[in-house]
Amino acid sequence: MILLKRTLQFFIICTLIGLITLISLYYYVKPDIPSVQVLKDVQLQTPMQVFTKDGLLINQFGEKRRIPVTIDEIPQPLINAFLATEDNRFYDHVGIDPIGIVRSAIVLISTGEKKQGASTITMQLARNFFLTREKAYIRKVKEIFIALHIENVLTKDEILELYLNKIELGNRAFGIGAAAQVYYGKELKDLTLAQMAMIAGLPKAPSALNPIRNPTRAKARRNVVLGRLLTENYITQEQYNEATNQPITAYFHGAEIDLYAPYISEMVRAEMVSRYGVDKAYNSGFKIFTSVESRVQKAAQTALVNNLHNYDMRHGFRGPVDVLWDPETQPALTQQQIIDKLKPVKELGDLNAAIVLKVNEKTADVILKNGQRTTLDWNNLKWARKYITRYRQSFAPKAATDILTPGMQIWLRKNKDDSYILSQIPEAASAIVSLDPQDGRIKAIVGGYSFEQSQYNRAVQAKRQVGSNIKPFIYSAALEKGYTLASILNDAPINQWDKSQGVAWRPKNSPAVYNGPIRIRRALAQSKNVISVRLLRGVGLQRTADHLLKFGFKNSDINRSESLALGSASITPLELARGMSSFANGGHLIEPYFISEIQDAYGNVLFKANPAMACDENTTLPSNELMLSSSADEVEQPRQCAPRIISKQNAFLIADAMHSGIWGGGSWANKTGWSGTGWRAQALERRDLSGKTGTTNDSVDTWFSGFNSKVVTSVWVGFDNPGNPLGRSTYNNNLDSGQISGAESGAKTAQPAWVEFMRAALEGTPEAPIEPPEGLVSIRIDLATGLLSHKNDYTSRFEYFEKGTAPTKYVLSQPNDIFEEDTKTEEELF
Repeated sequence: MILLKRTLQFFIICTLIGLITLISLYYYVKPDIPSVQVLKDVQLQTPMQVFTKDGLLINQFGEKRRIPVTIDEIPQPLINAFLATEDNRFYDHVGIDPIGIVRSAIVLISTGEKKQGASTITMQLARNFFLTREKAYIRKVKEIFIALHIENVLTKDEILELYLNKIELGNRAFGIGAAAQVYYGKELKDLTLAQMAMIAGLPKAPSALNPIRNPTRAKARRNVVLGRLLTENYITQEQYNEATNQPITAYFHGAEIDLYAPYISEMVRAEMVSRYGVDKAYNSGFKIFTSVESRVQKAAQTALVNNLHNYDMRHGFRGPVDVLWDPETQPALTQQQIIDKLKPVKELGDLNAAIVLKVNEKTADVILKNGQRTTLDWNNLKWARKYITRYRQSFAPKAATDILTPGMQIWLRKNKDDSYILSQIPEAASAIVSLDPQDGRIKAIVGGYSFEQSQYNRAVQAKRQVGSNIKPFIYSAALEKGYTLASILNDAPINQWDKSQGVAWRPKNSPAVYNGPIRIRRALAQSKNVISVRLLRGVGLQRTADHLLKFGFKNSDINRSESLALGSASITPLELARGMSSFANGGHLIEPYFISEIQDAYGNVLFKANPAMACDENTTLPSNELMLSSSADEVEQPRQCAPRIISKQNAFLIADAMHSGIWGGGSWANKTGWSGTGWRAQALERRDLSGKTGTTNDSVDTWFSGFNSKVVTSVWVGFDNPGNPLGRSTYNNNLDSGQISGAESGAKTAQPAWVEFMRAALEGTPEAPIEPPEGLVSIRIDLATGLLSHKNDYTSRFEYFEKGTAPTKYVLSQPNDIFEEDTKTEEELF
């Protein structure tokens, strides 16, 4: 009796001690137990994804790869694999598994080592979200209490869903959605049983059991998982046998980038970090839809790259990257030695590293980095005359031996027919910006040849002298002062003494051809420098500079000297395209934007662009133009109209004169025809385009800007180091007659990229001319004098005037030869 009493007292005391210990432990770990709200609103660290306007992924940012999935999206065999391996009694216990704990305790007592784990899926979830992996008893206690708390707050399916989205699975993949993509490039529903078992085996040791790093150990672990599935009757013996015989098929799959557009995605990254901070921007699962269209963006990237290669090739071949052996004195390397040598070479863009194996008379045999062998034929070699300077090239080669020797390390590019052409990394740089002039949406933007080579975004960061691309703005100021497109100025040399310098300033046309009295329309179309200077003087320097500021240019970039008329102002391509948009949209200053919409990880819209449009305040927009406010509340706000900076008549007249910059004027049949400096754009066979070339002194910076009412595009080509001229190229006898040669210029260096891009961007779109607004009159004028004309022949044309500015006098009879003009072909430098 006494023994029974003492035994009962012992158990009561132990129970009290246990309860006191349990309560003490609870209050000790209570600060680490998450609140109900934290568990309900737990945020998975999901990378930020950047998309084109039409939904193609162009980049993602974040340290962790995660593709969140719902429990309904997870295949049942994959769920079974995790349950069978990690916690087969998951749906039966309350967050802790007493059987597992007892088993773990027995192992610990018998061996003295913590070999056997007892963590349930709920406990693992508690550790992954709120604790560390430190093997300490107090951590295990915290894990148990947090697990019990989680089970009271969330359903079993919610716990399992969080676990499968949170778990680390190696190679920066977190969650099963990311693991399926990283290891197999698939969605969960497309995985095989063997692949599901492979993923389910990773939580035990994501690095050691990784199928990419340790395929043998990974396969053994996979088969353990399959064995557990068989034991628990989730699969049949036949399924087990088939799955265990499957080979390891995992290899690293990068993010599923649909269109690589690094410059625009970097702009987005910087903006998101500015708005939300680094951690929130990178890990909150934001989905950012940019303003760029995938087809148009791709066309811009292709046009820029092709144009830089074309410039580079006409200036000559600069030689091999390296020489691995001298065929005269050294034995050739073996294929494996060559591949080992090329392995560390970082390839840029569409350039492929290769080694020359053998050179024949008109061909060369080469081996690429991946071991592929190919032959370069003469058509893919004959361009490569030797580069001497930017102004000189050697003779056209007559044989492949004039260009290459065995052992040379070279660059190749793939042609459309899958053949390879000898190439090299371009030394020049370039940028393209294309906008919708009606609301400022950036349709495409490219900041350079290769983001890997240089992250400097020339489209938004490079302030370069704009040359004659400034002239439309100068002429716009002149129209405001009372000039018309029919006004006559003297196209003759200027000599002005500069007292401070003790020299005369002599601005010249380029080429130095002067036509005497000339109409303003033709002067702008043919980019007459002296006329631009005379207009600036007529308007006044300060008044002209003030007018330029209306177009959004920065005051510090607009120098107050007469060289402003020739384009000495330094402006970025984006700023220039924005300014040109005012001529395309009827005189409004739009605000460029590149983010159309921001969504959170659940698809909720946080921001939607609501840009001001080119419209007048009394314009009634249709109801479908209403958009969410930038604060993303539910109140719809109508779009605002962009501010008017010049009259719609002024905008149209400049755009129409720039149309002559492409299509010229006069009558070729009667020997009075003339071309504008942008005549190469006629290849697009569209009458809705206006354009302007631009070249600075010594061809340091070259530009072309052009537009219709729907799209404005500016292209810049130059060197990153200001002051380096683009030079000139001589005619290459190996190439066809359509090649570009002579001094580099806006028309020859920048415009070809504009033409290639616009051909692709405008494909399938109807013409969108800039229509003449009210307040204009069209009157027939005499081409020589700008006065009214009674004639209806090649000596006259209809010209647009703002009401009240048209000439009132008629031209008198003129000698027949007054219309004879110099029609010889010259280089268009400006």
